[in-house]
Amino acid sequence: MSWFETALFLALLVLSAGLFWRRLSPVIAIIRASKPDPGFVWGSTAARVYTFVWEVLCQGKVIRERPLPGFAHALVFWGFLAFSVVTLDHLAAGVHLDLLQPDGLPGRVYFALAGGFAVAVAVSIAGLFIRRFVVRPRWLGPVSKESGIIAMLILTLMLTYLAAWLWIPEDTAAGRVNWWAHTLALLVFLPMIPHTKHLHLLLSPATVFLKRNGFSQIPPLEGDEDFGIETGRDLTSLVALQAFSCVECGRCTEHCPASNTGKLLDPKQIILGVRRYLRDHGANGEAPIVGNDYVPEEMLWQCTSCGACEYQCPVGIQHLPIIIGMRRGLVNTGKWEDEYGEKLFLSVEKYGNSLGFSSSERDKFIAKNQLPAFDGSQEYCLWLGCMGSYDPNGREIIVALSRVLNHLGVTWGVLKKERCTGDPVRRLGNDLLVSGLAEFNATQLKTAKKVLTICPHCVRTMVEDWKEFGVQVDVEHHSEFLARHIDSLPPAPASDSTTAFHDPCYLGRYGDSYDAPRQVIGTAVVVDPERSRERGFCCGAGGGRMFLGEEPGKRVNVERAGQLIATGAGTIAAACPFCNSMFRDALTQIAPATGGPKLLDIAQIAAARLPESR
Repeated sequence: MSWFETALFLALLVLSAGLFWRRLSPVIAIIRASKPDPGFVWGSTAARVYTFVWEVLCQGKVIRERPLPGFAHALVFWGFLAFSVVTLDHLAAGVHLDLLQPDGLPGRVYFALAGGFAVAVAVSIAGLFIRRFVVRPRWLGPVSKESGIIAMLILTLMLTYLAAWLWIPEDTAAGRVNWWAHTLALLVFLPMIPHTKHLHLLLSPATVFLKRNGFSQIPPLEGDEDFGIETGRDLTSLVALQAFSCVECGRCTEHCPASNTGKLLDPKQIILGVRRYLRDHGANGEAPIVGNDYVPEEMLWQCTSCGACEYQCPVGIQHLPIIIGMRRGLVNTGKWEDEYGEKLFLSVEKYGNSLGFSSSERDKFIAKNQLPAFDGSQEYCLWLGCMGSYDPNGREIIVALSRVLNHLGVTWGVLKKERCTGDPVRRLGNDLLVSGLAEFNATQLKTAKKVLTICPHCVRTMVEDWKEFGVQVDVEHHSEFLARHIDSLPPAPASDSTTAFHDPCYLGRYGDSYDAPRQVIGTAVVVDPERSRERGFCCGAGGGRMFLGEEPGKRVNVERAGQLIATGAGTIAAACPFCNSMFRDALTQIAPATGGPKLLDIAQIAAARLPESR
């Protein structure tokens, strides 16, 4: 290279690096200026390293959830890693330095490896370009022109490298042109990273490594002045980091039940709205986040808290704490006005249950079915919950489970008094009400060593949410209990009938339990609907949605019931009283004359095998 070329190269390198830092530094400043994440627990370093290796280096989640485009994306990522030394060697050549000799054995091996990755990246980036700009799945949404430009720059980098490696000597005129084409593509690409969704190249490794432990962990409120997320002052550094890491892939949109049934909610747009707010107002902005073209309020109340968005996100974004944080901000400041929500809060506060019944109705149910009272001496305390105490279908599940418990010879009893665990009001942002419920129930459960319940929502709230208020309970879902005692129950009779099992979100994604309920169903042929296990589709009841009145678009429970009916199964099995109630309602709409397939809880399936049942 001539010294003029070297001087020009250095000037362009400084310009590119300067533009890169000029765009990146405000993002870093916003993240650093945001407040610390309340209740953040580091936990196991080894677990964080494992997650980092699996999700970032191995691209495990990217490939698992979208195998073909995911593998193409992984090849591009691995290609970037493989090209790190190539890039350094290329830049060093601009100032007459050779970091890696191409004639030596290490150089030949490395450059050949890089050549293989160059081919893989070129093919992959071309395929991803076609997918984004030609095929263009609905959930990708509008695709920015910068995305296309960056794809072309990456393709240029790969092709120019292959050209130099295979057939164009660098000491020829064509070689110099090729070298400058590669250099300019690299120098243009660098300052575009912080300005586009490709910022995730820099931030997402940190986002994955630093995300909150556990699934959909709702951070505690800090003191009397913390009302949730209202303005930029309420956004934590972790939320800001996650907002700037969004890759806009649309996986959250693709799996969101609200988005799939014609509603306004799009988890991706909530995260991008937070990002726009931070770019416009910074970490200490005084303007409200909800509204003002950032996050429409209607979106927040359409969330069923199913967790599909968080489960699918490949860059570690935890959507639900952000959504519930914004709900908190509206509820705790009195800005949310909804007659159904107000009715729910009043019902829980006045009657102690979400259905608004007097506790005497629960007493009558217990007396009628001769459910034993828990006195502290029994092995299990059977927690009825709102649905098991007051909902007719939930009561049937409780009675079926009680028969199984008696058959197994397990000692158990029910509390004389219990109140809602607070699941729906917690997800709707009313933490003050939840704290009172947790404290009351803790006094009722003080002598209980083991708690058994039919409701996975109760399990989640008791195990995780009550911790915030200093309450700890050893509680188990009835699917786990029944699966553990399956050998002590009569086997399922031989039958050609099929059973479609619906994975409850709070048992599956939240509780990571998928096999236990299927074991309880037994030898009957169990078929999975279109979306099952980790990819299960919500029934529509979670996040307090069951109590918020009619929803726009197609009802989520009707959509899911249709997927279950499409399996052709004669029985639909559930393991959550909320799911049971939602599907019973949906089946009367879809097949009002015949009622469609039978709808049973796994406890009812197990109880039907007992000798007295036959």
